[in-house]
Parts: sequence; C-alpha cells; structure tokens
Amino acid sequence: MRVLIAVDQSAASQAAVEEVAARPWPAGSEFEALSVVDATAPWITKEVVEGASQQAKKTVERAVQPLAQAGLQAAADVAVGDPKQIIVDRAANWRADLIVMGPHGGVAKFLLGSVAKAVLRTAPCSVELVRSGWGVRSKILLATDGSAFSEAAARSIASRPWPGGTEVRVLSAVEYHLGFLEASLEPAFLSPVSVQKLREEAMGRAQGAIRGAVEILGGAGLAYSEALSVLVENPKQIILDEAEQWRAGLIVLGSHGYRGLNRFLLGSISEAVAMHAPCSVEVIRSGALM
Repeated sequence: MRVLIAVDQSAASQAAVEEVAARPWPAGSEFEALSVVDATAPWITKEVVEGASQQAKKTVERAVQPLAQAGLQAAADVAVGDPKQIIVDRAANWRADLIVMGPHGGVAKFLLGSVAKAVLRTAPCSVELVRSGWGVRSKILLATDGSAFSEAAARSIASRPWPGGTEVRVLSAVEYHLGFLEASLEPAFLSPVSVQKLREEAMGRAQGAIRGAVEILGGAGLAYSEALSVLVENPKQIILDEAEQWRAGLIVLGSHGYRGLNRFLLGSISEAVAMHAPCSVEVIRSGALM
C-alpha cells in the first residue's frame, strides 16, 4: 500500500502524520511526506520561494521522523507550485492508494479547506482528512448504500489491519419520505398499497446494503454492529449525527453511489461529510470503479 501524506506547518498536518504513525498498515507499505510551496500568487518572489522551500524541507524531515520511529518506510519531498494540482499529480504518478491530509492549515495557509476539497474531488485514489482530539480511534463508522462504491469501502476496511478492539458500525438509510416523488406520479400509482410497497423496497435495499457490508467485515474477522436509519434528514446529516452520537473516530464511505430514487452516497454527500465531520473521514475511491 502506498500512502501520500500532504504536510505543512499546521497542527492539523502534524495530527495527520501522528495518526499514520499510530496505525498498523499492511506489510510492505510505503509512505511519502510531501510539502508544497504555494507559488501561485503573482506577488511571490524567487527569494520568498527559496525561503519557503527551506522551511518546507525542515517540515517534511520532521514529518518522517515519527513514521520511521514506527518502523514505516518513509520518504520526504518538497515541491513548488499549486498545492491542489501537485498533490493530485504526485498521487497519480506514484500510484498512491491513499492521500492523507489535515483539513485546515495554519499560518502557512497550505492545507486550507479549498485545497482539501479540491483533492477530494480530483484525486485518483482514496483520500482521508484527519481530525484528532474527538471520538474514539477504535470506532469506525461505515456508511453504505449497497452500491459497488460502498462495497469497495467495506473491502478497503477489511483488507487492512486495525488496532485490537476496533469495531465497525455499518450504517444505511431508508428513504422513507416520498413527498418529492408524490408530486410527479399519477394518483393511481400512489395508492396506500403502492406507497407501502415503495417503502418496503427501500427498507429491503438498506437491509441488503448492511448484510453485504457485514459479510465482508465478518469475513475479515472484524467486530461490527449495525445501524438502520429512516431518512428524515438528508443523508449527510444522518451520517454526521450517527458519528457524533456513537463518538466514531473515523467515518469511511464510498465516493459515489446510486442515483435518482436510490440516491444515498452521491459524491457531493461524501464531500460534505468529509468537510463537516467532527472526526476523521476516509473517502474510498476504487480505480476500477472510476
């Protein structure tokens, strides 16, 4: 497994490095700490870039220290240019499996929300935004709609080692309210029997999504629990509420899902959860599914 860690001088970036160092990883995993000097502003001079590059070099050298101490094979590099594009391009060229980054930057203003959002949208691989100091590290919330993308998220969790005692809670939602649907259908179709049938089908899809995920997780020997929600809020809020109430340390979800009536984990929802969750969020993007 190849993990690219985007770093700057912020506390959020340091938390991302420490999270990577604390986790178990598949044997033979490789890591690279990358710091990008933003040279996109027109007022940036050559002298400013040179000074910032020296500081960035110190930053990445500090970043790889805890990784090396944890026995991880880690390299460090500094690049100059547009952080959003360079992170994505480096991940593609290196064939990274995962990009890890803090969601916000400090004085250096490197990993600001706009950079994190752009990487989430355009990265060729999975992306994790690390937030520390909230939730329980051993609790992973997997949000699923039963799609191939959600299955990829479940398999990603199952394929990796996790600390002892880790529990995965599998969450799926039932789209119960059909108000938007009722306005567009013939009255005859919306008989009580028809509406009940649609609701039962929605319940069946959500239950099937959970069954599929727990089969994958159980096969990997992971402890799991289940949560089924009636969709009275938007999917993003359901995921965020469940994470907060359960005090999850990490949310994992696929980058895309069903569309239309079966919509649950659309790309925009994955992005919204990643940007607003109180805990770390990993958005799984399988190259085979892109």
